Amino acid sequence: MADVLIVDDSKFMRLILTDILNDCGHTIAGEAGNAKEAVELFKNLKPDLVTLDIIMPEVGGIDAATALKKIMEIDESAKVLMVSAMDQEQMISGFISAGACGFLIKPFQRKKVKEAVEKVLKSA
Repeated sequence: MADVLIVDDSKFMRLILTDILNDCGHTIAGEAGNAKEAVELFKNLKPDLVTLDIIMPEVGGIDAATALKKIMEIDESAKVLMVSAMDQEQMISGFISAGACGFLIKPFQRKKVKEAVEKVLKSA
């Protein structure tokens, strides 16, 4: 099973993902409430998977797109699953082009989370 870093500005969303991922046998390596924290935790924790919310408060000029880029610079094989309440094709394809391995839409459905995580973890 995987060590996961959950990045979302909503503590409630982090709790839901933690519950679902724990039920699937994964370990939560850490949690971040913004993109800047995410990059720092990624450097220290080196998780198998990062769930990265697209819309979060900007902190120190680092947004989700910048965080994704910095994570990919740290480890080009990083597995990042983008998360958002918005279903916007153009935004999704931009993040996939930047290195994200998949996309998950809120509100979370256990089955969809499990499928998305398994797919991302199996990707090369």
